[in-house]
Amino acid sequence: MNTPTLESAIEASHEALAAILKGDQRGYLGLFSEAEDVTLGNPFGPFGRGRKNVEARLAIAASKYRDGRNANAELVEKYVSDNLACVAEVESGEAKFAGSEEMTKISVRATSVFRLEAGNWKLVHRHADPLAMPQ
Repeated sequence: MNTPTLESAIEASHEALAAILKGDQRGYLGLFSEAEDVTLGNPFGPFGRGRKNVEARLAIAASKYRDGRNANAELVEKYVSDNLACVAEVESGEAKFAGSEEMTKISVRATSVFRLEAGNWKLVHRHADPLAMPQ
């Protein structure tokens, strides 16, 4: 995936969010670095570390969702250096979840770390967990 600017990488991550809510992890697969130091933490199990484990965690996450829509991300903060960037967002959307036929609203706190590799910004860490609302 060609992501020569940080903005293009962030946009690609939003497109990947929309796709995974439809059960398709390919957007994230193309965005993650091929390096073995990549990590992924999502609500569906332990952290995945290394490209092969990250791919497996993405497949598990994608298998939980289908027919997603209205994916969006609200920027909380962005930290950028010459070759590393961290983006904190609240991501939301809705999808049919875990075999249900009803649409479920989804909101997560997401942190994405991008690294500049060979002229492209690649995802090297992503962590998302459900946004709990005060009760």
